[in-house]
Amino acid sequence: MNFTDRVNRVEESLTIGMSRKARELKAAGKDIISLSLGEPDFDTPQYIKDAAIAAINAGKTKYPPVGGLPELKKAICDKLKRDSNLAYSPAEVMVSTGAKQCIMNVILSTVQSGDEVVIPLPFWVSYSEMVNFAGGKCVFVPSRFEDEFAIDIDAMKAAVNAKTKIIIFSSPSNPAGNLLSKEQLGEIAKIVKANPQITVISDEIYEHINFEGEHISISQFSEIRDQLVIINGVSKAFSMTGWRLGYMAGPAALVATCDKLQGQFTSGAASISQWAAITALNEDMKPTHDMVTVFKHRRDLMVEWLREIPGMEVDIPKGAFYLFPRVSSFFGKTIGGTTIHSSLDFCNYLLDEALVALVPGVAFGMDDHVRISYASSEAELKEAVSRIKTALGK
Repeated sequence: MNFTDRVNRVEESLTIGMSRKARELKAAGKDIISLSLGEPDFDTPQYIKDAAIAAINAGKTKYPPVGGLPELKKAICDKLKRDSNLAYSPAEVMVSTGAKQCIMNVILSTVQSGDEVVIPLPFWVSYSEMVNFAGGKCVFVPSRFEDEFAIDIDAMKAAVNAKTKIIIFSSPSNPAGNLLSKEQLGEIAKIVKANPQITVISDEIYEHINFEGEHISISQFSEIRDQLVIINGVSKAFSMTGWRLGYMAGPAALVATCDKLQGQFTSGAASISQWAAITALNEDMKPTHDMVTVFKHRRDLMVEWLREIPGMEVDIPKGAFYLFPRVSSFFGKTIGGTTIHSSLDFCNYLLDEALVALVPGVAFGMDDHVRISYASSEAELKEAVSRIKTALGK
């Protein structure tokens, strides 16, 4: 069977690939510790589950509107006003089966063959493959570990041209956990304003998993409102990954186009997930705040433990639940006839030798690094670091 060029352009996510390999080894009886997936290990708060059960019992199980229940759209508008003082109407808001689908909807609606998309490094694995699928060209903007992965604004200015259709980034970031400063976001806003053909996608799915206090969004620069798409969802902040519920806010014409596209692909997100999300957005955030407190404690422990491993360079991320240490000091080293040349070799060695699954940095555009998720119990994290330290000591 021959597959299309558009499918052949897309690579499997290394995040999902490493997770699958870890599951296969676990099923074969190996004692695997997987620190590869970006999934909180907390349960969905009970009040949200109760709302879903109540919706089921009330028979709210029919097809919802493609772009989202009116009640959920209102809750999203209220949330944007409450948290960010942003005034959006329901016509400027859309719901999808996860933030990932929102991003894909926007890219497929705006990027044609030959168009360019500017992506700062490191980037979430799916950005580049979505652009590849749409036939666009990725233009990567460098950042430096020593600068806390701050975007090279001069390089971004140089990367933008008449073919640039999108600038996309996440803050707090997956994979590095870094936050973009107000100054950096202001510089990006200037670039966007000077190029009216550009849409900026601000991926804010980790908005609430922020160890520095108030979330800083590019949406504060109102002059680019008509060129801005805000992406968010309930997966991370409310530990609702399996509910598959994301949302976007942006120009009404773009939202309507994405609604048309989604209507032919998946239709609306699950009705029960939507009713649960209404409660999540409207109710007390205490469970989220408690979860963030635990993540911050785990971050501090992991930084301390990993810095005890010679050759492991670790910064202190300010959000999300990942570490993105530099491991290139291990490149060129050989053990048992196997030489580590790359982050993929490094991760494969640790999976085979330490039975710990990480994600190679090459998946995020920076091969000198690996991503470590600390969305696991403290005991499991401590055991994982112990194994890594022993394996790397060899």
